Amino acid sequence: MDKFLFKRQNGEVRMDGSVIGGAARDMVLGMQVEVLEAKLTQCWTGWRELDYRPAFNKLYFILDGEGWIKIEDRELYPEPGQVVLMPAHKQQSFSAISDRPFRKYWCHFTAITGQTDVFHWLDLPYSFAGLDRAVVEELFCELVSAHQDSSIAARLKEKAILLHILSLLMEAQPVRIRQSQSHEMERLTLIQRYVDEHLDQEMTLEELAEVLHLHPNYFSKYFKRHFGIPPLKYVSRKRMDHAKLLLKTTSRSVKEVAAATGFDDANYFSKTFRREVGFSPSEYRLNV
Repeated sequence: MDKFLFKRQNGEVRMDGSVIGGAARDMVLGMQVEVLEAKLTQCWTGWRELDYRPAFNKLYFILDGEGWIKIEDRELYPEPGQVVLMPAHKQQSFSAISDRPFRKYWCHFTAITGQTDVFHWLDLPYSFAGLDRAVVEELFCELVSAHQDSSIAARLKEKAILLHILSLLMEAQPVRIRQSQSHEMERLTLIQRYVDEHLDQEMTLEELAEVLHLHPNYFSKYFKRHFGIPPLKYVSRKRMDHAKLLLKTTSRSVKEVAAATGFDDANYFSKTFRREVGFSPSEYRLNV
């Protein structure tokens, strides 16, 4: 089995059956997507472009017709019902190959985690077959419709639809970390584990930097580049997530939950929790 194969089990991301920590999970959950263009197009017989590297990701959903697509060294001849994922910054070519060129939905989009495209980390197939065609077609139809709408609500809707489509692709195939990025992911997982294991203690930027043997100033930039937020803000967010879990799944007092998440003062914990979550700890336990 591939060393860096991720599996879902009991809500955790796992590798070879063992928990690897939430670094990859946190990065994907923090992913920001933007739809740049979405349309339904009937390609023409002269549809063709060779050896280019787009700065954005592309999705094709083939409705009918024939065509050729090349991504790096991989040649594809997608069939109706298949989805093609073309990651940003990879060399690509495409062409019609008959008098029956593709009719397809297509979408150009960005998917950024921290300051990096998410497909820089994830190793997904370029083509997906066996998806529920009716479901996928409806989603792409809704995506095109939302993109044509200029309202703020439509901007939110198109993001939600794109995330739905990406989730279907990630459910259809095992999600792997690219082999070339495995060492980097191990380092990020190391710091994420350290945070999780020390939520009940004070953590300074200097201590976190020391985990990876980096200078604090460099570590801060390094961390934000990958997770999208400063290290200490990440720690605060993880404390609140853990506090919410304890409030909903245990009978610990607010004071005990505060202590378990690094707060010596239960009143200060309650104020911080309300500011970050919108409820007091007691209200959250009772109503959420």
